[in-house]
Amino acid sequence: MKRIIALFIAIVVVLALWSGAWLFLSGEVRKNVVALADADGVTTPRLTCGTLDVSGFPFRVDVDCAKAQVLDGDLVIDIADINARVLVYRPTHVLAAAQGPIKIEDTFTGSQSTLNFATLEASARTDGWQIARIALNGTDLNWSDTLMGDNLIAKSAMIDLQLGDIPEQHDAAKGLAALAGYFQAKDLVAPGFTIANGNAEIEVEVNGLPDDVRLLAEPDALINWRAAGGQLKLVSAHATDGDSDLKANGNLALDPLGLLDGQIDINSTKVAERLEPYLIEPYRTLVLGNPSPDGSHANVLNFRGGNVYSGLLPIASVPPLF
Repeated sequence: MKRIIALFIAIVVVLALWSGAWLFLSGEVRKNVVALADADGVTTPRLTCGTLDVSGFPFRVDVDCAKAQVLDGDLVIDIADINARVLVYRPTHVLAAAQGPIKIEDTFTGSQSTLNFATLEASARTDGWQIARIALNGTDLNWSDTLMGDNLIAKSAMIDLQLGDIPEQHDAAKGLAALAGYFQAKDLVAPGFTIANGNAEIEVEVNGLPDDVRLLAEPDALINWRAAGGQLKLVSAHATDGDSDLKANGNLALDPLGLLDGQIDINSTKVAERLEPYLIEPYRTLVLGNPSPDGSHANVLNFRGGNVYSGLLPIASVPPLF
């Protein structure tokens, strides 16, 4: 009998401690979300919730921000609902989802647009302070200009964005990591660019990054990235629409002055004709290259000394990034 009583007391104590820990954690989460409303909306985006609810006891912390508004400079973004979830026993893994519509207004230009979707979900997982994986995916997305009527800007059946650690490139001694990124869009329609059935895939790798995600927000982050030999590798970019096809790959880095240094190889078929309304000659040929007998184009764009070169001819300038 004494053992049963002792076990009962132990269970009660554990439940009380667990409940206290959950209440403390949920209170800290609420306090941090509320604190986002104190940001100035210029140097740091400001988030306010029409209604904020924290629930999920005993094993989750669910944060529901209804009628959310984000202020970032001239941009005002209204989101019907944002929900984020963290498992108490896995606090470095966050799952989030949004409900539409998302209304976007630029108070400087006066432009207004709305993003509708069937699903829009995100997740982020870290290993300590090192990024392990970040993902964003959505289905049946429809972005329209709503300033005067409802005019389609673009829509896509699916988008998928992935960013993940490359373990074999992690240098713990130097505190450096590398990330691989992947983006995909299916059944893309963009009337303004005469895209009717587009598909795109992009793969990139970035090395020389700090393995502590907090350091990415440092003012000298780009300077430190260059000093670590950081490089952005465009592994592959491939976009198609009907019989139009565009492929690109290359590498970019920064020189000691913060200027882009590297090259991008571009190969295309029936893309020059699509760009005719937007890119006049001779720039269209300078970017895509001269046509081959089969109608395809190939070119190499070189970045050095603050300029973009097509062959030996400078065609544009790029300011230093730091």
